[in-house]
Amino acid sequence: MSAALHTSNLTSLPLLARGKVRDNYAVGTDRILMVASDRLSAFDVIMGQPIPGKGEILTQMALFWFARLGHLCPNHLTGDAPESVVTPAEVPQVQGRSMLVKRLKPIPVEAVVRGYLAGSGWKEYQETRAVCGVPLPEGLRNASKLPAPIFTPAAKAAVGEHDENISFEQVVAVVGGELAAKIRDTSIAIYRAAADFALTKGLIIADTKFEFGLDEQGTLVLMDEVLTPDSSRYWPVEGYEAAFAAGANPPSYDKQFVRDWLEQVRIDGKPWDKTPPAPHLPKDVITKTAAKYREALERLTG
Repeated sequence: MSAALHTSNLTSLPLLARGKVRDNYAVGTDRILMVASDRLSAFDVIMGQPIPGKGEILTQMALFWFARLGHLCPNHLTGDAPESVVTPAEVPQVQGRSMLVKRLKPIPVEAVVRGYLAGSGWKEYQETRAVCGVPLPEGLRNASKLPAPIFTPAAKAAVGEHDENISFEQVVAVVGGELAAKIRDTSIAIYRAAADFALTKGLIIADTKFEFGLDEQGTLVLMDEVLTPDSSRYWPVEGYEAAFAAGANPPSYDKQFVRDWLEQVRIDGKPWDKTPPAPHLPKDVITKTAAKYREALERLTG
């Protein structure tokens, strides 16, 4: 792994945007260089300390899944080397953590698929016995496996804001019925294929979110990242049953370690209010979080 990179600084290309994790640069008018930094956001606040290796792990996992799922939906990769569009001095910031991708018209909907009830889905189910307008059977518990995967979209929020769960009908209102159905059906097909494969590696994908765009021909294209621990809830099979029986969240391969620490940290005797600046992460929390991300990649890809 290369040195940790909190924020990239490429001067040879125009910066388009900095997200929670990725820094996007324009390459001409038709391509984007996406650099996955080692930043980590929790509760929609970016931490001041990077998680070493995280950007490389996210990129390697995304490339693994793009290659494996290409038969289900085209993706945004150009096949060109990211290093080819920056200066030699900038290569260390790019190598192993970047994707050179097609510029698309992004669809302003997070395509979320859930195979298990967790997080905001579990919260919503307790109140309404449904998630995003999808009715579910009585008697489900936290971390229950659903009878079949469900499409539970969210409206994309601005950086620092929370994505908001919406109904399928609201997606139809934004993009039209035909495209909404294609996004839903493609998302569920990708989730099923990925979840089936992950199980052979001892991993449960509880839920995930996809992002799509349209190319110049109007073709639906899978973009951004795919099936990384930042966009998906991965649980090890061996920890699931005991946690489920206890009504607890199963252990996960993501930033849960950081979230748990932030929930119990005290600043001047008070809990952190989840607004910037974030508390300073201790070294052991950084090390254990980095190890979780690394273990997910190693289990998945061998």
